[in-house]
Amino acid sequence: MIKFTVNGAEHQFDGDSTMPLLWYLRDHAGLTGTKFGCGIAQCGACTVHVDGEAARSCTLPVAGLEGKKITTIEGLAEGRLHAVQQAWMEQDVPQCGYCQAGQIMAAVDLLKRHPDPSDEQINTLTNLCRCGTYPRIRSAIKRAAALAKSESAGREADA
Repeated sequence: MIKFTVNGAEHQFDGDSTMPLLWYLRDHAGLTGTKFGCGIAQCGACTVHVDGEAARSCTLPVAGLEGKKITTIEGLAEGRLHAVQQAWMEQDVPQCGYCQAGQIMAAVDLLKRHPDPSDEQINTLTNLCRCGTYPRIRSAIKRAAALAKSESAGREADA
């Protein structure tokens, strides 16, 4: 029995331990925001957070998740939109939208590591967008950094 947490809820799985996390999320947990893109961890459509870090779920076997905390796009917002989700909407990033959940999850991880990212740091994201909305993705990441900075300043002022 493999036990792990998804979006704050305890889960356990006693099926095929080689099953990729992506298929557990979609087929067993009913969380379809995480998308299948390539199946070889190259495109990033399946990006989720495992213990707070971006991971490609299409090649990550459930066997490696014992005790881990998984966050999907459905679990990112806590009472209100995450700054990255808000920026995505403000900057009108999605065209078809298929890759956006993975893009957002990768951007959140990037902003944890680089709160005020340069273009070069943003360029380290390897998630693919077939519609080519990269200029809007870059704008949204910069806007999310500004929103997060503003939220942080607001919290400090309230303290």
